[in-house]
Order: sequence, then C-alpha cells, then structure tokens
Amino acid sequence: MIRSTSRLKWLAAATSTTSKYHHPFFDNCFSDNSFTTMVLTVHHLGHSQSDRVVFLCEELGIEYQLKKYDRSPVLSPPEFKALHPIGAAPVIEDDGGVKMAETAACFEYIINIHGKGNLLVKPGDKTYPEFLYWYHFTNGTLQPSFGRTMAMTMAGIPNDNATMARYNQRNQTVLKLVDDRLGEVPFLAGEEFTAADAMIIFSLTTMREFCPVDLSAYKNILSYIQKIVTRPAYQRYLQKGDPDIDIQQFTKGPPPPVFAAFKQHK
Repeated sequence: MIRSTSRLKWLAAATSTTSKYHHPFFDNCFSDNSFTTMVLTVHHLGHSQSDRVVFLCEELGIEYQLKKYDRSPVLSPPEFKALHPIGAAPVIEDDGGVKMAETAACFEYIINIHGKGNLLVKPGDKTYPEFLYWYHFTNGTLQPSFGRTMAMTMAGIPNDNATMARYNQRNQTVLKLVDDRLGEVPFLAGEEFTAADAMIIFSLTTMREFCPVDLSAYKNILSYIQKIVTRPAYQRYLQKGDPDIDIQQFTKGPPPPVFAAFKQHK
C-alpha cells in the first residue's frame, strides 16, 4: 500500500508541468490532444438536405472534412450514389469505421460522438417534450408533406388536380402549426437554439427550390428564417457548402426560382 501510494505521488509529480520532477515524456501522453480524434467526413450534395448536416457541424464548432458533390443534373451523381445503398444525401463517415445515411441518425451520431451532446435537450429538462416533438416533426411530417407535392410537380400534375389540391391544403395545415409555434417562442424547443432548428431550416429554404411553397401568409416563419440564416454558423455553411445560393430569396414569402435543372427535368 505504501509502495502504491509512493508511485501515485511520483506519477502526479512527473505529469505536473509545475513540478521539478516533471518529465517531458508525459506532455504528449496526457495532453488534451494526446489521443487521435476520429476524423468526421460529411458528404454534401449541393442544394440538398445534407446542408443541415454541414450547418449542424458549424453550430457545434467541431472539426470535419467536407466533400461536396454537384447534382447530375437533378439527382445524385454516380460517385455519391456509390457511398451508400440508399444513394441519397446526406452521408457521413469517420475513421472509426462508421458510414451512415439518414439525417436524424447523422445528427445524433455527430452530436453524441463528436459534439459532446450539445444542441440536444436531455430528458428531465422542462423543454424536452417540445424538443423531441419538433426534432422529429421535420422528417416525420413537414418533409413528407412537401415531398408529395414535389413528386406530383415532377409528374406534371397541375395545381387544380384534386389530389394536388389536397396535398397543397395539407402543406398549409402543417405550416400553420409551425407558424403558430414560432409566434409563441423564438426557437422550436423554446428559448434556445437546438438541433430541432438545424433540422427544419432546409425544408423552409432550399427545399422550396423543388417544392414551390409560398410562405407569404406565415410571418412568424419568415422572421424565423431570417433569424436562422443570419447566424454565423449558417453563413459558414453557405460559404463552404453552397456558395452559389442566394439565401435572401428564401427569406421572402413568394417561392424562390425553381432549381434550374429540376425545372428542365419536369
């Protein structure tokens, strides 16, 4: 016991930079940078929902490698499709052997493995139920609603078609829910920016290049978009991921111009 205690005292002295017994060997062994951090790679398809993964990484302030791919001309190019069997954005990987698709899965992996759990709300917090709902709302309700409209548009179905009219009405119902929420609180989960906000912004901005939704009637949503896209992290995403996007076109009510290749593809 005495010998063990002595060894512990020696180790403490050797690793202390202020001790006369300090040994430089331990500088690398116990420094904050002594362990190799897994390198995160984000595969980003331009003008796609992987923009929210780049935005998330910027909000978290983590190190990552960005690999950008251009559409070919509307869908993913062959080299992007080869990344994952699903063939769609986003895709992330790290040198821990992980390769993953699905935005929500990518979000949670990045936050928990690389981001120290930041931007998630923990169970027990009073805002946890709201956070959980709105975090899943985008991919569970909003994106499917817009996606149906986009598919009908691609098929050349006119707006006066009965099915298209129902889909458009559904979009209005969903957007009113978001607008009402943002009339109560500055961010979806409450007073603080969370992963739920990083998740939804694509649907309210870039997605409208493919699904021309008019937001003129939703003043709270428009104010919210302006607030999010002017965040420094979002500006960094734009510069790195989609520098050709004129983000101000998404802060106005009328739908932005249709993505050029998508318009020709219809």
